[in-house]
Amino acid sequence: MSHAHPADDAPSLPIAERWFEHRQIDADLTLLWEPHVHPLLRCNIWRLRGRDADLLVDSGLGLASLRQAARELLSADVLAVATHVHSDHAGGLHEFDHRLVHAAEAEALARGEDSFPLDAAAYPPGVRAAFRAIGYDIEGGLLTAAPHRGFDARRHVLKGCEPTRRLAAGDVVDLGDRAFEVLHLPGHSPGSIGLWEAKTGILFSGDAVYDGPLLDQLPGSDMDAYAQTMRRLLELPVTVVHAGHDPSFGRERLHDLARGYLAQRDQAGAR
Repeated sequence: MSHAHPADDAPSLPIAERWFEHRQIDADLTLLWEPHVHPLLRCNIWRLRGRDADLLVDSGLGLASLRQAARELLSADVLAVATHVHSDHAGGLHEFDHRLVHAAEAEALARGEDSFPLDAAAYPPGVRAAFRAIGYDIEGGLLTAAPHRGFDARRHVLKGCEPTRRLAAGDVVDLGDRAFEVLHLPGHSPGSIGLWEAKTGILFSGDAVYDGPLLDQLPGSDMDAYAQTMRRLLELPVTVVHAGHDPSFGRERLHDLARGYLAQRDQAGAR
């Protein structure tokens, strides 16, 4: 008598030929992403070449090895920064020797506690309806392929890891020839950060701002803090924002997004 493996009744997905795609943005900057992941959880993974170390901003869901997929892009020394520790941004962080995260989320990373389900059915109907209302319809599933045989989306959880450096506002992430200031940009999560290069006006913003539906009602989110973050971003002389989701954009679009969020919050408060 045969006994079915618990994963045998998992929804069948095709096996992806490769899990990551990448695109060269300029001589030093590369964007990587997971094309088989729903936009809700498909984060932008940014790799920036430096003289003494490469910067890796976020690391995806951790369903396949980012280190292996990006081996030809990365130097021996990689500073892997999590803009926050939600599982779509911190899933692959454990693969890297240098793991940087804001102190407010260091313990959450170690415990792997901000793990988002990959099975759409795990989200209550009201949550799925709320996602759909803002443009994220997940009824068809959160994955269009599996990273390998035997994968069961219902069993995947974020792998916790100890950060090797706890960041605070004003800290500097130094690549040798380039340096990025840590901006504490809470609201989406308590320890959300941006990486700011004043010399070029480049901001890696994580989920503090991106050109899509902003999520400010997740566990740990704070709408008042998010509004304060938007006011701060309006004062920042950015040239380009490389965000945690969706395409990059310039200062004018940043102002549109920040002012739009603030207007929405003011309207909600007036009701």
